[in-house]
Amino acid sequence: MFTEIEIKRIQKSLDELLKKRRPPPELRNRLDINYKIEKGKVEIFTTRPKWNDSSQFIESPIAKATFVLKDNIWKVYWQKSDLKWHSYNPKPFVRYIEEFVKTVDLDEFGCFWG
Repeated sequence: MFTEIEIKRIQKSLDELLKKRRPPPELRNRLDINYKIEKGKVEIFTTRPKWNDSSQFIESPIAKATFVLKDNIWKVYWQKSDLKWHSYNPKPFVRYIEEFVKTVDLDEFGCFWG
């Protein structure tokens, strides 16, 4: 769904967040932050080794944005304790991916980073 130019822009913005938020290199095999870009959506998540098998990693979602082409907006989501995605009511949508990243980074209401 995204063009190559759009993907580069998304990656640049998310890479800036990772640069700021990732744990030090010596801890990244125990806890790290990453993202994935898929059809029309971006998801930010942590990775850590599975408690009973350190060769396997589990992902824990932090935030998600889905692009709504007809409205040209990104819908912003967070995952509550029920493990379902919910609209982030303080800012349910943004125009640009950079706004999404800034919203997640600032986390004014403690929904993304706790």
